[in-house]
Amino acid sequence: MIGLSHYLIVSAALFSFGILCVLTRKNAINVLMGIELILNAANLNLVAFSKYSSGKIDGQIFAIFIIVVAAAEAAVALAIILSMYRILRSVNLDRADTLKG
Repeated sequence: MIGLSHYLIVSAALFSFGILCVLTRKNAINVLMGIELILNAANLNLVAFSKYSSGKIDGQIFAIFIIVVAAAEAAVALAIILSMYRILRSVNLDRADTLKG
């Protein structure tokens, strides 16, 4: 039987990998993947705590809300990255220092 601590360990590992990815990568797509890992770690925590609470489904409802927000975030971020690529011909975040349109 898998206990709550196992879920929390996996979630902490996902969160750590996500933070590591966001802080060390220069490619905008990789940074977005790190943000998605962080959001998935939060979802795992919400669902795990909801499973081991007194039978309430609040965690699952919040997880679905986070999934919807993450999908919208990914769509907007990819549109911004495509715009950045058209202007700079690169998705390197170090080159994105100008606000010209």
